[in-house]
Amino acid sequence: MNRPAALNRTLLALIGFLLLAAGGFALATHFGKLRLLDPAAPLVPGAAPPPTWVFWVAIAASVVLGLLCLRWLAAQAFRRPKTVAWRTDHADGSLVLDSAAVAAPIAADIEGYDGVRAAKAWLSGPREAPELSLVVTADRDVRPRIAEHALPRLKQALEVDDLPVRLELRLTTKTGGRRTV
Repeated sequence: MNRPAALNRTLLALIGFLLLAAGGFALATHFGKLRLLDPAAPLVPGAAPPPTWVFWVAIAASVVLGLLCLRWLAAQAFRRPKTVAWRTDHADGSLVLDSAAVAAPIAADIEGYDGVRAAKAWLSGPREAPELSLVVTADRDVRPRIAEHALPRLKQALEVDDLPVRLELRLTTKTGGRRTV
């Protein structure tokens, strides 16, 4: 289960429900269908402005809420898989290898292809069933080259038959514009 995605959907549903309820309440009150508030009455009694500290609290709360929203938005962009430590036991000892160290050579290999500007790779999952995530920025489609050259070499190095791959290919133009496929 993807807990961050479930939390994200739950929060979005809750916020959406609250906004719909507030909008429905405002419309029902405005058109006189709901008699809890008088639509002609002022929202707050009196005409005196609130104390200055109320404005400062409102500003501080707005800034904190805005920063939390920006953090939430930034978290949606790309979630990098967690690296894991793989342990291999041999007769002459055991070896602990970080999956990020295993993924670095495939990224370097792909960066050597013609037209590739940058490549990042992450391996996640257990040693027996790893999963590869790639982000490649290139001038042209390099998927066939990756599938025919880099992936078979990585499968051979990892000694696995099946390697699920998530590839994000960012196609760029010579002028610097970018399209994501």
